[in-house]
Amino acid sequence: MTHAPIAVALDAPDLETAARWADLVTPHVSTVKVGLELYLRYGPDVIASVRGASGVQVFLDLKLHDIPNTVAGAARAVGRLRPAFLTVHAAGGPAMIRAAVEAAPHTKIAAVTVLTSLSESDLAAVGMAGPAGDAVRRLAALSVEAGATALVCSPHEVAALRAEVGPDITLITPGVRPAGSDTQDQARVATPEQALADGADLLVIGRPITGSPDPGAAAAAIAATLRRTTP
Repeated sequence: MTHAPIAVALDAPDLETAARWADLVTPHVSTVKVGLELYLRYGPDVIASVRGASGVQVFLDLKLHDIPNTVAGAARAVGRLRPAFLTVHAAGGPAMIRAAVEAAPHTKIAAVTVLTSLSESDLAAVGMAGPAGDAVRRLAALSVEAGATALVCSPHEVAALRAEVGPDITLITPGVRPAGSDTQDQARVATPEQALADGADLLVIGRPITGSPDPGAAAAAIAATLRRTTP
């Protein structure tokens, strides 16, 4: 069985819960995502715990954003854990992105363009020229030029980015919600089927799976829906 191109966000309160969720979903999905809360609480141990015996891909979502030398050191430190993906903020600039790429050669550096929680008014408030689609395209072009091999963007920008960067860049989309799900704190969302149709390679899905009474069944159901709708 092929695993669905889903990264399940393991935003768990403790290591045991994260490891249990990972164990339940890995028969159905390609990737599990470890974010700031888990990594800061448990450190490198969390990677081994969620990877388990399955060898599932780990997406380390730390969104590094600092001066190039500091980001290089951080990327080098976590690169030895061999995550499949490591995020940095595109707004950190080309030299910072390049530093991460060079420091973690066995990991895809994924540049985060504009957070899916940000609205147009939020962008204006932080001094970023909008609209969101334009800001995303600018940051994406800058990131790819600096060596990033993956980009994180909302589903609303996927089609435009795919046209912009071509087929070889991995597009990762948070803000993916199965039909009928609560959008929660995401402002720019789409269904998994739509995001894939628009050109996404990896869909980040958290609470619709991990908030379910049976995360394994929820992951299996979404994976089955994607198999039915992709050629």
